[in-house]
Amino acid sequence: MQKGSVNKVVLVGHLGGDPETRFTPSGTAVANFNLATNQTWRDANGELQDKTEWHRCVMFGKSAEMSGELLKKGQLCYLEGKLQTRNWEDKDGVKRYTTEVICDIFTMLGRRIDNQNGQGQNQNEQGQAAPVTADGDDEDDLPF
Repeated sequence: MQKGSVNKVVLVGHLGGDPETRFTPSGTAVANFNLATNQTWRDANGELQDKTEWHRCVMFGKSAEMSGELLKKGQLCYLEGKLQTRNWEDKDGVKRYTTEVICDIFTMLGRRIDNQNGQGQNQNEQGQAAPVTADGDDEDDLPF
């Protein structure tokens, strides 16, 4: 790592849609979703202004599989990760760029959203799900 260099993202926001989960040819799960964060402030006239920022998020591995099962549109979610920009050429030969949040950890927050089969998610005493790391381990499952 470069001295004095940090690439860390922490977001709390609402999912814009259910995660889209797929698998690479090697069998690794990949989940894509958008997360909305809001900012509210008063302008010079004292009127309340609101702005929504959308973030493209990507998860890999066990986290991706779990996010596809647990996260639902509109749900409040905490996540940590890093920013990554990638590029490609579209069908017209134009070079395109996108910046995404590569998520390492997510935690479901807020109200409980039931799955389609009517069963809810497992939650801790405070009504929040235990954090899930990139390797799929619950942080509460510590050996000490």
